Amino acid sequence: MSDAYIIDACRTPRGIGKVGKGALADFHPQHLAATVLKALAERNQIDTAEVDDVIWGTSTQQGKQSRDMARMALLDAGYNPKASGVTLDRFCGSGITAVNFAAATVAAGFEDLVIAGGCEMMSYTATLADPTKPNLMDAGNLHLRNTVPQSHQGVCADAIATLEGIPRSALDELAYESQQRAAKAIAENRFERSLVPVLNEDGSVALAHEEFPRPQTTLEGLASLKPAFEVMAEKPIDEFGNTYAGMIRKVFPELNINYVHHAGNSSGVVDGSGGLLLASGDYIKKRGLKPRARIVAMANVGDSATLMLNAPVPAARKVLAKAGLTVDDIDLWEINEAFAVVAEKFIRDLKLNRDKVNVNGGAMALGHPIGATGSLLIGTVLDELERRDLKRGLVTMCAAGGMAPAIIIERV
Repeated sequence: MSDAYIIDACRTPRGIGKVGKGALADFHPQHLAATVLKALAERNQIDTAEVDDVIWGTSTQQGKQSRDMARMALLDAGYNPKASGVTLDRFCGSGITAVNFAAATVAAGFEDLVIAGGCEMMSYTATLADPTKPNLMDAGNLHLRNTVPQSHQGVCADAIATLEGIPRSALDELAYESQQRAAKAIAENRFERSLVPVLNEDGSVALAHEEFPRPQTTLEGLASLKPAFEVMAEKPIDEFGNTYAGMIRKVFPELNINYVHHAGNSSGVVDGSGGLLLASGDYIKKRGLKPRARIVAMANVGDSATLMLNAPVPAARKVLAKAGLTVDDIDLWEINEAFAVVAEKFIRDLKLNRDKVNVNGGAMALGHPIGATGSLLIGTVLDELERRDLKRGLVTMCAAGGMAPAIIIERV
């Protein structure tokens, strides 16, 4: 096995993921992905005929987001048709998984130059949803629904907060901190190295800045918001009378869920894309490239599918063990803020220094473009490690089905 190196990382800004409100909502998803791929090629002056593969994460692979976005986007970006592409789905974990797969093929010696990342247009996927039908992970598999009940993510978040005894006040405080950190990061241009604008067909700029953050957020304002998932939790979702809350109670029969999550302490609905350029040591020497970081270790973990969101802690512990490292060896952490409880539990369980976690804000402030987020977070932690002259970062996130991928990177 040899090392896999990160040469570069870039991403689009995140646009509000609502048709008629977001600056990116009228674009084809392939255009956002192509924006990133084109930037990676131009910034690093690579011959795209030498790109062995593009590995891309997209969660909702329907309609405009179907048909192997990786291949279509690289063609749209003007890549040499010799470059191949494949698109994968590990729900929210797709972006990290794409990078991990790319790193594995490079480290194994099978490939020399691979691009990995993801894209999700949540403004578009919202148009695919049928409001009269539940969005269940089991896809209508009644045997699975009865044996491994899987609820709605928001209801799972509230159930975890209840089981862990984490009060709403702590979750609102974390959400407020996320907004404040994001606002500071934007004001200090901390995202500037990775951010690439999305252009219209005529070359004019459609969006060059983060569109979702709400720096005016206050703790009082957060406290005034109504819980988002309480009403839906007890409504029947199928002809058998199942409810989202009832599916959780099949496993935790005595649980009286305290509903504490709302729009302000949950991840934002946005459109966005991001990617990383990875290469082998031999290719770096051959082309005179300068690596920014190497992949230290990768891991995947499954946990309770019913609670869905609890795998990041065991994933972090597993990847640390694989690397022969401890919590103290990690300088910066990125844990996706799918819901405030995910990050809060992660910090508490691993006894982390809060000043090292999501230092530039997270998805509650910036948004969570499902299949892209993992690759965005890897780029974010790399930029910040360089800015602070630190060494190692760990990135992980929950994914539907009760999973979590994780990765540790180390600056070169």
